[in-house]
Amino acid sequence: MKFSKYVPYPQMKMPNRKWPDNVIEKAPIWCSVDLRDGNQALEIPMSLEQKLDFFRFLVKIGFKHIEVGFPAASDTEYEFTRALIEEDLIPDDVTIQVLTQSREHIIKRTFEALKGAKNAIVHLYNSTSTLQRDVVFDFTMDQTVELAVEGAKMIMEEVEKYPETNFVFEYSPESFTGTEMDFAARICNAVADVFEPTPEKKMIINLPSTVEMSTPNIYADQIEYMCEHLERRDSILVSLHAHNDRGTAVASSELGVMAGADRVEGTLFGNGERTGNADILNMALNLFSQGVDPELDFENINEAIDIYQRSTGIMVHPRHPYAGDLVYTAFSGSHQDAIRKGMEKYKERGVETWAVPYLPIDPMDVGRNYDPIIRINSQSGKGGVAFVLEQCYGLHLPKGFQQDLSLLITRISDVNHAEVSSNKIYEVFNKEYVDIRTHVQLERYTEKTIDIDIVEVNADITFNGLEYKISGRGNGVINGFCNALIGFFDRPFVVVDYRQHSLEYGTEARAISYIEIKGAEDSYYGAGTSKNISKSSLRGIVSAFNKYIDGEKEKGNVIKPSVMPNIKINA
Repeated sequence: MKFSKYVPYPQMKMPNRKWPDNVIEKAPIWCSVDLRDGNQALEIPMSLEQKLDFFRFLVKIGFKHIEVGFPAASDTEYEFTRALIEEDLIPDDVTIQVLTQSREHIIKRTFEALKGAKNAIVHLYNSTSTLQRDVVFDFTMDQTVELAVEGAKMIMEEVEKYPETNFVFEYSPESFTGTEMDFAARICNAVADVFEPTPEKKMIINLPSTVEMSTPNIYADQIEYMCEHLERRDSILVSLHAHNDRGTAVASSELGVMAGADRVEGTLFGNGERTGNADILNMALNLFSQGVDPELDFENINEAIDIYQRSTGIMVHPRHPYAGDLVYTAFSGSHQDAIRKGMEKYKERGVETWAVPYLPIDPMDVGRNYDPIIRINSQSGKGGVAFVLEQCYGLHLPKGFQQDLSLLITRISDVNHAEVSSNKIYEVFNKEYVDIRTHVQLERYTEKTIDIDIVEVNADITFNGLEYKISGRGNGVINGFCNALIGFFDRPFVVVDYRQHSLEYGTEARAISYIEIKGAEDSYYGAGTSKNISKSSLRGIVSAFNKYIDGEKEKGNVIKPSVMPNIKINA
């Protein structure tokens, strides 16, 4: 690659910079430019109705500054501005913003579009960068300042004609990041001298990285420099307008706020020319994740996704921060296990402070649910499978059981080269482990106390279609039944793990029992269900024993009764 064509962006010499030690403790003033900067970047710009719907949504979620267009640029932009005013769609606490170049007929047309507005920001801009002064305008620094100052004076003349409107003035040295910093300060101060802002009636100085050229720390240096060199700083709102050419517009905006900026312009989901603008949703929820009120309401993030996709024709990427379909989802086994344990601890502790591995915020706080947090494919582990069964079906499998089932689910995913749904996992669990009757079936049983520590269990079982009576003694029903099976089949095994919980609430709730038995070498798992606790346990033993029979069969060993059947059921 021809990297020698490019030169490094110059550093700022600021040995005493202060911004790295600052912390964002309050949300900036947000200004949405979706309807102007975002709209002009679309292949098919929004219709009037789409823009009206989008405007209503921006108001609903809490924007107080909304740039609605460049009224002098086209009839559509002009008509949209007029529709907002004439249809009384602008709340009293919302200020619309319009863009204008420093040209007399454009400024006049802009004010005509704003006639009757209660509050309006008139946003004046002209390009100040070294490159554009040289190759586009062939302007000197003095000529560039003169253009901006003349535009500001024309705006002040127009203001007198519309006394019903509370005007706020904004100035942008376009391509600020390509401008010499001392010159950027000079031109902004010259414009401010015309607008004469006061602490009670501030103006906005907007400092755009129209093309993102540097790492975010340099942009922050530039913002700190400007904050220190604006002569009327107490009467100015310093605003940011970062583009995403380097993919760091959000980071640049965050560092710019740390460096002293009061306001951020951007779009939802970062829509804008080239690689887009700073993503306000992303930045606002970054603040939210740090315990700072974002002052924008994204409690129903799906609503934001819906109107954005309908209005722009652009789909939200599945990995988009906070909003993507997959951003709260883990496929990796180690991630899944950590999330599952984190969720358990969060519920156990009962505290409000969120602390779950791999999830910077609680999905519920933005209108998502926990269903897609863990999804299962061939990369998943036992923790993920366990989480799905716990969250969706209330099943709490022991650790060894989880491992055995997860290996089975992984094989299914590998064979099909696909994700395994929660329904499929539940189906496989029931089919492979619950109330299995492939060889042995428990028909009925009785228990009798022989001594204080001894119980005798007598049971009728069916084995491969033939009915038998079996009997065994132990220190409880489970132990007695296991000894009956061991004696009958002459196959020793031990119960390694036994767990049980209810599947529903109330006195009529079913119980599920998880059983792990171990033969000479391997462990086998089964589960049983019943409203009767003892019966669910014995059914679990039968299920695991049937898996034991299958396991021995695969090794070439045959398990069969040591006695003749009592009743011939099938010839």
